[in-house]
Amino acid sequence: MADTEHYVRDDVRGFLDMLEAMGGKGVEEVGAEEGRQQMRALGAVAEAEPRAMAVQKDLTCPGPAGPIPVRFYDVKAGRDPGPCVLFIHGGGFVIGDLEVYNALCTEISHHLDLPVVSVDYRLAPEHPFPAAPDDCEAAARWVASSPAELGREITGLVITGDSAGGNLTIVTTNQLMNDPAAVPVIVQAPIYPVASDVSQHSSLAMFAEGFLLTGAAMAWFTDQYGGDAGDPRHTPMVGDCSNTPPTVVCTAGLDPLRDSGREYAAHLVQLGTEVVYLEFPGIIHGFTTLRKAIPSGQTDLEAFLDATKLMVERYR
Repeated sequence: MADTEHYVRDDVRGFLDMLEAMGGKGVEEVGAEEGRQQMRALGAVAEAEPRAMAVQKDLTCPGPAGPIPVRFYDVKAGRDPGPCVLFIHGGGFVIGDLEVYNALCTEISHHLDLPVVSVDYRLAPEHPFPAAPDDCEAAARWVASSPAELGREITGLVITGDSAGGNLTIVTTNQLMNDPAAVPVIVQAPIYPVASDVSQHSSLAMFAEGFLLTGAAMAWFTDQYGGDAGDPRHTPMVGDCSNTPPTVVCTAGLDPLRDSGREYAAHLVQLGTEVVYLEFPGIIHGFTTLRKAIPSGQTDLEAFLDATKLMVERYR
């Protein structure tokens, strides 16, 4: 079993070796501002090129602390009424932005043939918990209302995002199931999410060093974000997940967060939610935005989006 647990793909090994050769300091050493620059710089060299879109424009939506920047994507210039994807980016609630996730959002619109709205929610430590979930919920309710700025009649929401954005995907979905927006959440699709307390997971111990996302960085992100781990808007699995819509969850085999995604998917299955769970062996946290450096991750992303598309077609 240990061999499969530590299987590393060739392109992943090459990328990790390159990072090691470059040296560089962890986000917990350099701080939020430099960490944000590092993530942008890594994306610029490691992420695939964006897909061509018929529509791509920067907008704002009303938020609890002022306008929230969002970016609207559509592979089609116009379309009949249908669902819209709300995308919530990762980066430990501290780093990450619209640019880092630009190519991924174009891929999602292209592959699902749906409009996508990417949310530039407020980041910690300047804006600790609950600023991020507040902004994401506000953006979701705005999209659900078919605002004139989108020029689309929205019939349902598909909420997705990676890592911290996977956490915010689940939190936002739960909020909208408990207090519905103008249209329902038809599918949620968290990508290697933080859903539970990860401190006791064996995946954290196994992959805490040498696989891009480190245990030290995760502890630092948690500290910056603040909030109470006993609050379901912070740690979704401490709350009631019985009202969850159809869900697609994916994890990476070499990810310290792997067991959190596993645990969440299993929890939803036990509650009777329809779940597709995909674990991609031999690949690291963050692969969805490292597809030029780790080409095999493109195939995994397509598998995840295929599963999401299947679920959307069943429930749209």
